Amino acid sequence: MAITTATETLNPRTWLYPTPRGLYCEPGDFYIDPAFAVPRAVITHGHGDHARPGHRKALATPETLAIMRTRFQDMPDTEQQALRYGESVRIGEVEVGFAPAGHILGSAQAVLAYRGQRIVVSGDYKRRPDPTCPPFEPVPCDVFITEATFALPVFHHPSDTGEIGKLLRSVATFPERTHLVGVYALGKCQRVIRLLREAGYDKRIWLHGGLMSLCRLYQEHGVDLGDVAPVSEAILETFKGAIVLCPPSAIADRWSRRFAEPIAAVCSGWMNVRARARQRGAELPLVISDHADWPELTQTLKDVGAPRVWVTHGREEALVHYARGIGIDAEALHLAGREEEDS
Repeated sequence: MAITTATETLNPRTWLYPTPRGLYCEPGDFYIDPAFAVPRAVITHGHGDHARPGHRKALATPETLAIMRTRFQDMPDTEQQALRYGESVRIGEVEVGFAPAGHILGSAQAVLAYRGQRIVVSGDYKRRPDPTCPPFEPVPCDVFITEATFALPVFHHPSDTGEIGKLLRSVATFPERTHLVGVYALGKCQRVIRLLREAGYDKRIWLHGGLMSLCRLYQEHGVDLGDVAPVSEAILETFKGAIVLCPPSAIADRWSRRFAEPIAAVCSGWMNVRARARQRGAELPLVISDHADWPELTQTLKDVGAPRVWVTHGREEALVHYARGIGIDAEALHLAGREEEDS
C-alpha cells in the first residue's frame, strides 16, 4: 500500500472509536476484534480475546480463519473472507489491508486507510524472531494502536534460546524425571516445540490431548513440529526423561499424576514475576513470551513513526507517559473485552 498523508482537518476519532462491542470503524461499518458477535468483524488473530464466534461476516488471514474453524463450531455458517498479507480490500469507504504482527500463526495488523489517513491496529505483536510465523512488519501511519501487555520498564524478556537452554539442561540433569511444560495451546505450544527442534532436541515430544488439534493445524500450514504424539497413545511409556507439553492448568490436575516425579515448568512472559511463578507452581519458570517487552514496545513506536498513538490492553499509563515524553500525542483507549492470556 502507498503511504498517504493525513488531512489536517480529519480527526481519527470521528471514524474509528471504542464502543461497548469493541473498536468500531464507522465509514466501513465494521468492528475490529469485537468483544461480542457483530454483523461484520475484522479479526487480527485467533486468540480467544480477539477472535470470537457468531459474527455474520469475518475478514481475517487464511490461517486465522482456519484457527477459528478449528475452535468454533458455528464458523461454517459465517461468511468468511480471507485476506493475505499485503493484499487489501475495500469495505464501505475504507481500504483494509493486513501486515504481519509476529504474534502467532496468521496474526496480522489491520491497516485502515480513509480520506488520506492511515491507522494501524496492531492487535498483539512481538518483535523477536518466531519460527512459526512471519516477523512483525512496521507500517508507517498517522495513528498506531498498540497493545501494552508488558508495558513497564521492568519487563525485559531474556533470549528464547537461553530459556530453552535452561529446560534442556534440566532434562539432562534429571534424567529420571518428567518435565511437564505448561504452554498456551495456540501459538506458545507450537513455538516452544520449534525452539526445541532448533536447539537440537530430536526426541519425541509428548502432548496433552488438548494441544493436538492446533498442532495438527500448524503442521497443515507448513510448520514442521517433528515427532510429536499425544500422551493418551503411550503404551508402556514411563516418561522418564521426557518432555511433555500441556496447558498450564493441567500441571496441578489429576492428569499429571501418571508422570515420573514431574518437574513443573511454565512458559510465559509473566514468569519474570516471582509471585506469578509461585502462583502457577512453576519449579522451572521459563520466560518465553508471545508479546513485545518494554524495549520492543518503545522501539516499535519509533519504527512506525506515528504522530499519534493509542494504547490498549495492558499497562496503558506507562506507555502513554513514555510516548508523550518523546513528543507523540498518546492516549489510552480502554477497550472492553480484553482478557489476560498466557502471555
